[in-house]
Amino acid sequence: MVPQSAAASGNVVNDSVVIGDVTVYTATVGGPRWTSGQDVVVEHGRITAIGPKAGAGRSLPTVDASGGHLIPGFVNTHTHLQQSVLRGAGEGLPLLEWLHCVGEFTVAATPEQTYAAALAGGLELLRGGVTTVVEHMWPNPSAAVHDAALRALHELGIRVVFGRGLADRADASRRWGMDPRLLQPLSEVFAHIDTLDARLADTRVTTALAVPNPRCLTPEGMAAVRDYADRTGKTISIHLLETRTDEDMCRAHASCSAVDYLDRGGLLGPRTLAVHCCHLDEYGRGLFAERGVAVSYNPLSNMRLGSGVAPIPAMLAAGIGVGLGVDGAASNDTQDMLLALRMGAYLQRVTHARADLLGFDDMMRMATRGAAAALGGSDGPVGIAVGDRADLTLLRFDRDFACLPVRDPGATVLTTASPRVVDTVWVDGEAVLRDGRSTRIDEPALTKLLLDMQ
Repeated sequence: MVPQSAAASGNVVNDSVVIGDVTVYTATVGGPRWTSGQDVVVEHGRITAIGPKAGAGRSLPTVDASGGHLIPGFVNTHTHLQQSVLRGAGEGLPLLEWLHCVGEFTVAATPEQTYAAALAGGLELLRGGVTTVVEHMWPNPSAAVHDAALRALHELGIRVVFGRGLADRADASRRWGMDPRLLQPLSEVFAHIDTLDARLADTRVTTALAVPNPRCLTPEGMAAVRDYADRTGKTISIHLLETRTDEDMCRAHASCSAVDYLDRGGLLGPRTLAVHCCHLDEYGRGLFAERGVAVSYNPLSNMRLGSGVAPIPAMLAAGIGVGLGVDGAASNDTQDMLLALRMGAYLQRVTHARADLLGFDDMMRMATRGAAAALGGSDGPVGIAVGDRADLTLLRFDRDFACLPVRDPGATVLTTASPRVVDTVWVDGEAVLRDGRSTRIDEPALTKLLLDMQ
């Protein structure tokens, strides 16, 4: 167990602050813009005022942010934190072979390994400016494994949508089903989620349903998942069309496309987050738009595994909400959201031979609000506004000469920024990262823990 501060132990934390004299990425009627010389006042986890000298006369702790740039915290819409101790695994393997490689670790994972992996991956996310993560756990019958991941995430203070894995079709090949060793009756999975919900009330963690892919649910399983999700209002996160395997297997075994298979099962709706969708065709995009399905775009993982290029411009043109994800650290090998921001734009530009695709404002929408509706939130204006939850990231470009001089803050974030420039991260107004380091855990102890696992 890594030593932690009083904040991670559940004691009262400071959720009010004035972030003084900062340049803010501000939400305005005409679109987001950078506004300099602003005070951002946070009281009890919410932004209550933004303006020059707005913090004057208030008896609140003050951070001198002069020279810094304040942006909304990123929402990483997809990862597998358990893979953070598997960096480089299966390098050069295509998806199905890679899944077999990683799958053996998933079966053998212990609570201790899971705790260390979630702590390391979660801290890396914070260092990249992420304040909310959608964690997609693989199915696992061990409550202790889930508890270990949740304990680590609670200690870090990051906001979490915790996808509890589930499946009901067994197939050791993983082509038309899930590894039988990881299966558990769906009724037991739903009961476990109910128990977690009761325990996690009034924390920064909410639960969701994590489906490995369409091939892992029978029609009866889809009906059960749909009914439970409808009753509880849960998000359903599901890998879909990462490669052509979903399509091929659904046509071979169900005589329909992967998209139609899910639609017939009632799993396409406004709380569905479809992950990857590299091979989502025009028909599928139209159906997603009609059903209100959102997509998680994971460019680095798709490049690493050679899965394909998601048709993001066509999705956006169809009216589909698109969020940004990093995916697990065994298929991306980092949890660097700033790198995903950059490569997400660049991959589309080279694919479409257009340098004007997906600029900073477009990518910020994707990285902060793009999939909000599927996660139960608001897909409102991009940028920081009064009334927002105080999930914020302070950037200091002078921490890295590669970002200097700053001619255009947005261009700098998109093209050169790295975790080196992330100074402070607030979640609910609490500084969980300060001067680039966790305020809640003993980082040298975590480093030793990870080295001992080699």
